Amino acid sequence: MMLPAGLLNGQLHMTIDHLFLGLTMPEHQGSILGSCGSQPTMIRRPPTVVCYICGREYGTKSISIHEPQCLKKWHNENNLLPKELRRPEPKKPEVRTINAKGFYDLDALNEAAWTSAQSQLVPCNVCGRTFLPDRLIVHQRSCKPKASK
Repeated sequence: MMLPAGLLNGQLHMTIDHLFLGLTMPEHQGSILGSCGSQPTMIRRPPTVVCYICGREYGTKSISIHEPQCLKKWHNENNLLPKELRRPEPKKPEVRTINAKGFYDLDALNEAAWTSAQSQLVPCNVCGRTFLPDRLIVHQRSCKPKASK
């Protein structure tokens, strides 16, 4: 949503885009310029964690709420599948890499979680593309072998 810049009580208010993207109004460029004096400072995104079940990104505080709910949803969907498409429960990857400051290596953790989520995909026996099991059933209705020439 774009809000117009305007005056309120004699103060200049910037648009939401300016605040979140680190852009500045010309009148204020000198106040938030980087050390080189020509580039505005960049606002960092908060760190995110990849869910090992669905592969989506969540905030570091939200992931502990999301994972049990996602696993419950996974069980419900897995139980609805035909027996030949049912999968074993995904296991949370164990990443013990700790950096110099004593924190877990978020990149290594996210890479392991992404790999775990991707391992849940099942290949189509006709074309070889991979899908979540419930989507594979829909895909197989229209997937036809390529005609040989």
